Parts: sequence; C-alpha cells; structure tokens
Amino acid sequence: MTKNEKKPKSAMGWVFSEIFKTYPRLMPVTIVCIILSAGISAIPSIFMEKIFGIVESGLTAGSDWSVVSRQVVPLVLILGSLYVLSVLIGSFYHQTLAIMGQGSLMAMRNQMFASMQKLPIRYFDTHKHGDIMSYYTNDIDLLRQLIAQVIPNALMQGTIITCVFFIMLYYSIPLAIIVVCGSIIMTLVARKFGTSASRHFMRNQKYMGAMEGYIQEMMNGQKVVKVFNHEEEALKGFVEISDKFYKESRNGNRFANMLMPLVGNMGNIIYVIVAFMGGWFLLTGFHNFSLSGAPFSIAIVVAFLQMTRQFSNNVTQISSQLGFVVMAMAGADRIFSLVTEEPEVDDGYVELVNATEKDGELIESKERTGVWAWKHPHHDGTLTYTKLEGDVRFVDVDFGYTPEKTVLHDISLYAEPGQKVAFVGSTGAGKTTITNLINRFYDIPDGKIRYDGININKMKKSALRRSLGMVLQDTNLFTGTIMDNIRYGNTEATDDECIAAAKMVGADQFIMQLPDKYQTFLTGNGAMLSQGQRQLLSIARAAVADPPVMIMDEATSSIDTRTEEIVQRGMDALMQGRTVFVIAHRLSTVRNSNVIMVLEHGRIIERGTHEQLLALKGTYYKLYTGAFELD
Repeated sequence: MTKNEKKPKSAMGWVFSEIFKTYPRLMPVTIVCIILSAGISAIPSIFMEKIFGIVESGLTAGSDWSVVSRQVVPLVLILGSLYVLSVLIGSFYHQTLAIMGQGSLMAMRNQMFASMQKLPIRYFDTHKHGDIMSYYTNDIDLLRQLIAQVIPNALMQGTIITCVFFIMLYYSIPLAIIVVCGSIIMTLVARKFGTSASRHFMRNQKYMGAMEGYIQEMMNGQKVVKVFNHEEEALKGFVEISDKFYKESRNGNRFANMLMPLVGNMGNIIYVIVAFMGGWFLLTGFHNFSLSGAPFSIAIVVAFLQMTRQFSNNVTQISSQLGFVVMAMAGADRIFSLVTEEPEVDDGYVELVNATEKDGELIESKERTGVWAWKHPHHDGTLTYTKLEGDVRFVDVDFGYTPEKTVLHDISLYAEPGQKVAFVGSTGAGKTTITNLINRFYDIPDGKIRYDGININKMKKSALRRSLGMVLQDTNLFTGTIMDNIRYGNTEATDDECIAAAKMVGADQFIMQLPDKYQTFLTGNGAMLSQGQRQLLSIARAAVADPPVMIMDEATSSIDTRTEEIVQRGMDALMQGRTVFVIAHRLSTVRNSNVIMVLEHGRIIERGTHEQLLALKGTYYKLYTGAFELD
C-alpha cells in the first residue's frame, strides 16, 4: 500500500476493497446473482397463498376440480421454473465465489508479503516470527471462509428476510408485527451470546499466534532443548500456552454452541404464536390490516406460517454465524495491521548509478561499466556525481534502540577506501550496532554518518545497501541450488562469476565433492551442509556482489581452525582494495587490520594498530594475552 493510496479505515473495508479491486466486474455480477437467487427463494410463499386460496374457494363454492386443477397447474409450473432458474443462478455464483475467493486471497497474500518486505528491521526484532507466520496460515484461512461462505450466506439470508418481511406486510400487518417482535428478541439474544463468544474468539486468535511462535522457536532450537535435557520445561511452556488457547476456544465455542439451540427454539415459539393468533383471528373475525386489503383466510394463515418458518430460520442462520464472523474479523484485523504497518521510511534522494570517466569527469551510463557513482541532485536543480569508493566516517554518533537507553555514546571513526577496521569488545559493547547503522537498518538521532562525503540519510536505502556486502555470524541459505544461493548476492552474475567467487573464498573444494556440485539442491537453511560450509557459501554470496565496502560480523566464528585458514586467505583476497569492517572475537583474525577499535559499554576506549594497542598494555593487551577473555 503506497503512501498516496488512501487506506481503508477498517479491516473489513480493506477486505471488500481488495475483492473489488481484484474483480471489479465479477463482484457486482455475483452480488446481483445472490440477490436474485435469494429473491426467488422468498417467492414460494406467494404461490402457496394463491394455490391454497384457489383450493379453499373451490371447497367452499363446490367448484369443478378440473377447473381448480387448470388454475393450480400453471402456478406449480411457474414455481418449478423459478426453482430451476434459482439452481442455475446458484451454480453460477458458486463458481464465481470460488474464483473470487481464491483470487482475492492470492492478491491479499501478495500484498501482505510486499508490505512485509517494506517493514523496518525493528518490526521483526519486536514480533515473533511464528506469530507473523500465523497471518499467512490461520488468519488467511479464516478470510477464505468469510469470503467464500459467510458473506454470501449473510447477503442471501438478509435479502430473503427483507423480501419475506415485505410479503408479510402485504398479507397481514398484525401477524408481521408478531414475527418482527419475536425476531427482535431473537436478535438481542444472539447479540448477547455473540458478543461473549467474540471476546473469547479474538483472544483465541492471539493465543493461536503465540502457540505457533512457540512451536517454531522450539523447532529451531531442538538441538539445544535436547542437549540441556529441557524437554520437560519446553513441554510445560507449551502446555501453558495451549491451556490458555483451550480455555478461550472452549468458552468461545460454549457461547456460540448455546446460540443455535436458543435462537432455534425461539423461532419455534414464534411459529406456535403465529399459528395460535392466526387461528384466533379466523375464529373471531378479527379485521385484517394489510397492504393487499384482503381479509383473513386459511390460505393467508398457511402462507404466513411458511413465511414465519422461513423468516426465523434465516435469522437463526445469520445468528449462528456470528461467532465465525467475529473470528474472521479478528483475523482480518491482524492481517490489516500488517498491511497498514508503517513501512520503513526512506526519504533519501541520492542514487547509485553506473558511470564512465571521461576527461576526469564522471558521466552516467545506462550500461554496466564496473564503475559506480553517487548521483546527487541539489536544491538548485544541479546534479553532481561522486565516485563510489567506500570512505565511511562517523561523527559524534549517539544511538539507542529505545529512547530510554543509549547504546552508543559519541562514536567518531573513519575508514578510508581500502582500509580494514576491526571492532573488538565484549557482547553488548555496540559492535554490531555500528554495522547496523552503516546499513541504515536504524537511523541515528544525533551525529552524522558520511559515505564518500555524503550524509547517508540523503542516500536511498536500496542504493546504500547495494554498495555494501555483509556476512553475518548466523547464515541464511534459501531453498534452491547452491548456484542460486551464491547468485543471490548479484542476480546478474553469470555461472562463471559465481564459481570464481566460490573459488576465491575456498568453497569450490567442498562443492565439487557434492553429487550435483553447484546444482545441489538445498532445503532447510542448507541442513545437509556443515556450519562451516554454510558460512563459506554466505561469504561467496557476498563476494559475487563485489561491493566496495564489506562488513564481516563474526564471519569465521563458526568455522574450524583449519577451514578458517582457507577462508581467511579467500577473505584477504576479497578484502583487497575494499573498505572492510570486521567484528571478531578471535583476535587472530584482526591482527592485520589498519585500525582496531576496542568498545566497552558503547564507547570507543582504545584505537590503533595491533602493535600500538599491545604497547599500550590496556584492555586489548589483556584480551590478546589472555589476562581476561571476551564474554
């Protein structure tokens, strides 16, 4: 949903707008067909009254039954034809409902995923992944049933009730008032129980998301659970959530299940009252007030009994679906909250473009040249091009993930093109936070970060991140071939370029030993590979992107010492001519850095080369010599 697009005010408004947007012609046609089908369903009462009227008059007047038959048969044939027409219309709109239901859900899922891609990292840091997955499974399934079943049924029942109500007024206003008053009482009872059920069903959806999040968390950490014999505790945690889910489901279904018998029996009571009053009116000669002006007759009473049954049954059916409607609305609200979540703000205007150098000046090129430049429009309408080199500078940067707690204090540093800058320090010192700020995963409230002399707040985030390569401690491989996973770093890379990147970092050796080599299909985050092999593929993926700035966040922490030597040689080749930020606990991997910065509680307490820091005999010296170790 774009900024300029008007957002619906409610979840159901969004659902209907999405259906109409996806099927602007089919939706109105389907609604008309449902209303026609419902209208035909309300007509039999009129024919019943006419048929009984003809039979009644024949009995009282002693008419010839052949004459009566000739009058009744056409009515029966017309009624049968209407039923056939209703079947045809019903078959058509059920087909269109299937098309609209699945097509609309596909469009909603696509919009949900597109919206999710635009969310800031902060959103995923503060929401359980299993709960987010629940949007795509449980909540979307509730919407499927709402679109394909509940809404069409409610429209049909509502149309029938309206038609029957006016037919009732046509035949007898007093009996119509009795039916309406009884139906109002039915509705109030249904509302009371429906409200109670809805309260529990909405909480039920919340606990369902929590339960799925817990299950995913336990599945991802199954090895840890078993290693620490934590099965019993894990089960207790699940049972606690499951018990809450059970109680809300039980209470919600209890109220919902009580609704049908209550409302259904109230409909029977209304039927009995109408039968009694109709008979009493006939016996006493009570004047019939109606739009038709016809007096009370057996035909009217019989037709009215059928209409009463039809009216109360439709009210009962609508009431019985209240619980499900509330559940579906709760699911719609959750999905709506996702698609209307504020996207990641990107007010940057400096773009990254291909360029060529001519007479010492940079000229924008539409072709891939291997030279990149920052295209910087200025307020006076002029454009300047700055070559992408990888000069990164922090100036008096303060930052906190929440306003109450500052994580980084007065951080100032610079990394010139080709330099290797290392960050060391205990867990929570702020090392990874610095790299997150370079990527603009979070924006800083105070200070400046300049990239090639340009404030990164002015850069489009997509352009900024295209110029950066990042290898994380936790590897993420996607379902697909090894070649696909390497090419993820640069979708335009050829097979030869991907293989060259794999050879550079030392991944080619183990890949060639696999049965399908580079076409080996990976699933489950590359579960068939070792942790070190997965990390090598992650490094190869960054290498094929060929960025001027590389960020290595504990990139070799999961690799054994022998493999580390292979990877380190490849990484040294990869780092050549690039600005590199390295976060490492293994100090052996940062010895050759141009500058090493020691962080403690969000502050840089020491900086210098390996030799300079050893000579200081401060924190780095103690870490390196083992006087104390990093947490």
